[in-house]
Amino acid sequence: MISIEKTTLYVNVFNQSYNFIPTGEPCEFKIELEPEKAFVFQKLFNQLNSLEFDNFVRAHLPYLQYHLDDENDEVDTRLKKIYALIHEFGDEKVKEFVEQLPYFRN
Repeated sequence: MISIEKTTLYVNVFNQSYNFIPTGEPCEFKIELEPEKAFVFQKLFNQLNSLEFDNFVRAHLPYLQYHLDDENDEVDTRLKKIYALIHEFGDEKVKEFVEQLPYFRN
């Protein structure tokens, strides 16, 4: 049987960051996953950052209503994916927390 080595990843959704070692920076979640899967967080955080910049620009155009803006839906989709990954690789305490979030119940 092949053993897949896992590593600890410290994830901060608010700051859109993750680290393999504790840096003293606040960490919202501590998860265990294969190191090569961690890049997915970086990819999602980069997409989220880009979408939030687009929303910032759109916010300065009064004729575009925010609730009809596709970028808002895309931000929600990226957050759902991030929390789904955290749920998948987190311990029971993390899973319980994520399951009570509104994003997870939809």
